[in-house]
Amino acid sequence: MFHKEGTKIIFISMLLTMAILLLSRYFIPIKWIEMTVQLTALGFLIIVLQFFRNPRRIVAINDNHIIAPVDGKVVVIEEVFEPEYFKDKRMQVSVFMSPINVHVTRYPVNGLVKYSKYHPGKYLVAWHPKASTENERTTIVVENKVFGEILYRQIAGALAKRIINYAEEGTQVVQGEDAGFIKFGSRVDLYLPLGSKINVTLNQVAEGGKTIIAMK
Repeated sequence: MFHKEGTKIIFISMLLTMAILLLSRYFIPIKWIEMTVQLTALGFLIIVLQFFRNPRRIVAINDNHIIAPVDGKVVVIEEVFEPEYFKDKRMQVSVFMSPINVHVTRYPVNGLVKYSKYHPGKYLVAWHPKASTENERTTIVVENKVFGEILYRQIAGALAKRIINYAEEGTQVVQGEDAGFIKFGSRVDLYLPLGSKINVTLNQVAEGGKTIIAMK
């Protein structure tokens, strides 16, 4: 299964690949060069298909759990000051996605979307300390009946040029459902209430919709 945000790119990539395969067959007389071109085209198509894959995840919905919004590696667990919405201290947990990870964003909790804002910005590498405040990003706050307000931030990386965010203020959302997509390498930050019981460790591989980031 592929994400709907990749439909156009996948279609164009398939057409280009088919064209390259046909043209190389008739216009490249040297066999090894023909094979190299064809394999390169097929490799590119495979990369595109793998990037936009959208595996089905069975989510164990639980208001006492905050689940990973994306696939990737946990790169930050620390107490920080959140300046945009809370304007106070929160526990930040960040998950970095490489280009080979699934890039679907999922809602980490059930609840009401209280805030959803897009910020244009730079394209620093996603693990840069200033990426959270200077890169292209979206900030979403979901109010959950157990944890209260949970903020998650989609952050573009050096390669990402477009963030897709489906969260709309005033709507009820379901934990684990599709919340958007980030194209190419990127990161998602979670800002949790102080005192939340963190259930992951640094460098742990998280699976979106399944790994429990924190619990009550």
